[in-house]
Amino acid sequence: MPDLPTPQDAAEATLFSECWDAVLSYADLCTGASTHARQLASEAFSLGIREARAAESESSGRNFGRRARTPRLPRIPLLLTAVRQTTAIWEARGQGDRLDPELRLWLNSDKAARFSGPPLHRPLALRGLRDMQEPDAALLWLAEVEALPVTSVARRLGLDPEGAAEELHQVRGVFRDRCHRNHLDTPLSEECRSYARLLDAVTRSPAAEVPDDLSWHLARCVECAEAAACLRLAGGGLPAALAGGVIGWGGLAYLERRRRAVESGLSRGAADDDPDAPDADAAEGRRARIGRVGLIAAAVGVSLLALAVTLAPFGEDEGSGSLEGTAGREPVGQQVPSLDPAPSASGIGSNASSTSSPQASESNTEKTDENAGTGSASEKEPQGDSTSSAEEEGADPNPSEPAVCHARYELVNEWPDGFQATVTVKSDYALNNWRVSWTFPDGQKVTQMWDGNFDQDGSRVTASAADYNKSVAAGGSFAVGFLGSWKPGNGNAEPGEFMLNGRSCTHS
Repeated sequence: MPDLPTPQDAAEATLFSECWDAVLSYADLCTGASTHARQLASEAFSLGIREARAAESESSGRNFGRRARTPRLPRIPLLLTAVRQTTAIWEARGQGDRLDPELRLWLNSDKAARFSGPPLHRPLALRGLRDMQEPDAALLWLAEVEALPVTSVARRLGLDPEGAAEELHQVRGVFRDRCHRNHLDTPLSEECRSYARLLDAVTRSPAAEVPDDLSWHLARCVECAEAAACLRLAGGGLPAALAGGVIGWGGLAYLERRRRAVESGLSRGAADDDPDAPDADAAEGRRARIGRVGLIAAAVGVSLLALAVTLAPFGEDEGSGSLEGTAGREPVGQQVPSLDPAPSASGIGSNASSTSSPQASESNTEKTDENAGTGSASEKEPQGDSTSSAEEEGADPNPSEPAVCHARYELVNEWPDGFQATVTVKSDYALNNWRVSWTFPDGQKVTQMWDGNFDQDGSRVTASAADYNKSVAAGGSFAVGFLGSWKPGNGNAEPGEFMLNGRSCTHS
């Protein structure tokens, strides 16, 4: 980690390590470069820790047990709100060019003003989480937003793993009650207040249907729509309500990042708390065994290649072949066989040009011209030059061949005028860089993307690799997540015509 506040004890050091991953993930969404992300995360982390320590010092004299603690945000959401506050500081002191352009627009809008305005007008999820006891709020946040398994959350918070699921269910109910009370305390218009009781009744039952007049009201009123998302515990909308109400800009993108980190095993909290996860010594032992097996396999492969080279015919003039055939050759491991060889010339020149790099081909061509006096090898263009640019970009030079990539589109969440989705692409061949494109059928627009950069021309969207995920192994996959807008009258159908580096992909 960078230069951060000094932990007061071992427990706080562990907490710092767990929180830093979350802070850096959100800071990366807010900035345009990794260096700016780390600087933003460091400043926000220091700000948040100072606020947390000040609050703990202030309430230390009144702490008589878990349920008597002064309500405040848990560490991770507290630090994430510090990131948002630091972005506002950057914008105010003229450093806004380091931030995401969409974030800058948000910072100068009424949406951002709600988070620092009068307490009774702040987002309902933020008020509800702050009114809970900190251990309860931490349990809710770690399970719902950080997407950690309940057993991992229980071990982190010192709870009984067997009863953690039931306690989480009770904590969800506490959060709902706090949000309902705060909603009634909000200065509401007469129309909003007339729907308050109906909204409470409808959101309590998962099977209850929303009356048409209430549905129309929720489509026009931001505060009541937020209340509905916080009060309806069924349906899977609670994580989005918490992330959007507490973090603000980029909340849904952050939510998706944390979910994917846990699923891929990259989350520090899930990995550290998993008792079934192998320890570092066992993993190191496996890597050592794999390394030894790899060396043995490589030695066998080199021996077979050497035997094949020894037995292969090199032309009628064995003496000249043994001398000139080895001149300018690259080691066996660096040779790249041609996928589309040209008609071979006789003797040494044909073998060298079909197996060696462009530099080796030029060297052998000069030797062939001097000894044999023929110009066929020198007139042929080196094959490495014709494909080097395509290999650098990770593109396949022949788009007409069968698809060797497979794309999957997943609609993660949807609301009346927007949606969240991911595109995952699996490539059958290795990539040094990638560019994936698709076509929206209903005029949808991408508004924000993570794990990639995007450009949209009409209905055609092109996503390109970020600096940290350009390389993809053969058979590997990559993914981009994004937020988009759509018009309810047009629909929000899945896109089609997926292409990777100019090659068509199958779609599932």
